[in-house]
Amino acid sequence: MSGLVVVGVDGSASGLAAVGAAAEEARRRGAVLRVVHAFLWPAMHVPLGPSPLGPPGGGLQAMVEKLVDEAVEHAKSVAPDVEVSHAVVTGEPLTVLEAQSLDAELVVVGSRGMGGFVGLLVGSTAVHLASHGQCPVLVVRETGAPDGPVVVGVDGSPAGAKAIDFAFAEASLRGAELVALHSWTTWNAPAPPPQDEKAPYASGPDELRAGEERLLSEALAGHQERYPGVKVRHEIVHGGTREALIETSRTAQLLVVGARGRGGFTGLLLGSVSQAMLHHAHCPVAVVRGSGGEKDGDA
Repeated sequence: MSGLVVVGVDGSASGLAAVGAAAEEARRRGAVLRVVHAFLWPAMHVPLGPSPLGPPGGGLQAMVEKLVDEAVEHAKSVAPDVEVSHAVVTGEPLTVLEAQSLDAELVVVGSRGMGGFVGLLVGSTAVHLASHGQCPVLVVRETGAPDGPVVVGVDGSPAGAKAIDFAFAEASLRGAELVALHSWTTWNAPAPPPQDEKAPYASGPDELRAGEERLLSEALAGHQERYPGVKVRHEIVHGGTREALIETSRTAQLLVVGARGRGGFTGLLLGSVSQAMLHHAHCPVAVVRGSGGEKDGDA
């Protein structure tokens, strides 16, 4: 861990909600919080000072300084003991925050920012960071249930192991129960080999469910020993993954998913399940591609 949590701000209500969540995350970790605003106008050679016809304190530069100061004050009000720094970086938000993720253990953004189109449920910055960020990305959608569990989607893929580790750490930091949710259908469950080698290679629903229970247990193996204080509840759902996670998120304080899972296509950086969570979950969503500063491949 780098001891740094980064939050992107743009003056929107969604961005301010992200600041509060980021301050809490920094407090839990004993980390420094960095409030970052991507200032695009200087790169476009737009005048930053006050207009000759306007008030002396006007202008884009003053506006940016004000919104950053407000974000810093909000962070301090949420977590007074957290050290808060701030930076105004010239560039567009996608590039600036991706670069910030190289040094952070967590980047926090709102689900929608300034200039969002009506009807879009999640902004381009959130989706881009979830796809390309070099550390876990927390997208603040709804507030979530303060006393609810941390929920992690488990599919048994190697990429998903990083999400499980992050979810255990979050549950430990929050003093929350961890719900490990795995969904399956008869179409996507791998059929286990028969105990009798002479028997036909076929399995009924009971055998398939038993195989999925083993998959879930194996995926969690080792994590419980590292976090003995975390209470873990196994949830195995016969049905669609997206529907199950969205429904479970209604009573969760945090939902954790991997960027890509089992069956993902090479070259896709964000899977359909994680995208669906960014659009429809009822609590903040953490998308985990890798740990802080660690570059990830196609996972």
